[in-house]
Amino acid sequence: MRRLTLRQFRVFEAVARHLSFSRAAAELHLSQPAVSMQVRSIENILGLPLTEQLGKKIYLTEAGREVLHASRNITARLDDLQANLAQLRGMVGGRLNLAVTTTVSAVATDILARFRGQHPGVSIHLDVSNRESVLGQLAANRIDLAIMGQVPGGLDLEATRFMDNPLVVIAPPGHPLARRKKVSLRDLASEPFLVREAGSGTRGAMERFFADRGLELRTSMEMSSNEAIKQAVQAGLGLGILSLQTLELELALKRLAVLDVEGFPIMRHWYVVHRIDKRLSPAAQGFKEFVLGSSH
Repeated sequence: MRRLTLRQFRVFEAVARHLSFSRAAAELHLSQPAVSMQVRSIENILGLPLTEQLGKKIYLTEAGREVLHASRNITARLDDLQANLAQLRGMVGGRLNLAVTTTVSAVATDILARFRGQHPGVSIHLDVSNRESVLGQLAANRIDLAIMGQVPGGLDLEATRFMDNPLVVIAPPGHPLARRKKVSLRDLASEPFLVREAGSGTRGAMERFFADRGLELRTSMEMSSNEAIKQAVQAGLGLGILSLQTLELELALKRLAVLDVEGFPIMRHWYVVHRIDKRLSPAAQGFKEFVLGSSH
């Protein structure tokens, strides 16, 4: 069975509204024979007459009234669809699936708060995970975007740098090295360090930094979060190396001190990341542009 087209519905709706082929033709910028042909085509498909003429007037048959009702419903649904898509293009609505590494969660939360303030209709799902998990979600296409540190090559990911991420050495305020100027790397070699788990971007950066200088850190404890490292450093269990951007509260309250160490800070960067083949939704594209704009 042949199917009715949207064009046929629109033509018939105009005829039914005006109860006139000529006025419908004028509204649609078509010839009257073209309008009559479209209506006859619908009647042939349905096997029922849609109009009847009594004297000089046109009336809808029962079938015609049913088709008009369906046509109006379809037109209303299409109008709703267009309005919804327009909202998405303007980011009035939409959904954003985002994952961030634990190290960047404080920065990402601040950016999300400002983004949400401008686009309150966007629904946001945020996952805070370690680096390996975030890379896995990107590979599986379970998220739109990620915010993280350096991305390994060969993964078909597009990574755009948007912010510096300085790594610093932290100690309790009463630590002897906290009062020293220009602490040497050799002085650090004898100190116990609290480090993130294997695979962490921060741990990888600090290990490369010391290995390039022929030094090996003395690792006393491995931890799965920055918060755990900060608390352990405050308790005097060792030194740590963390992003300066995660230390704002502790430094303001003088719970931790940043050591003046030669060669520090280790300058890394934050990236907004997505699959190369990912078609970003309007909400995701808008958030990416907002993140890149936030660096200025």
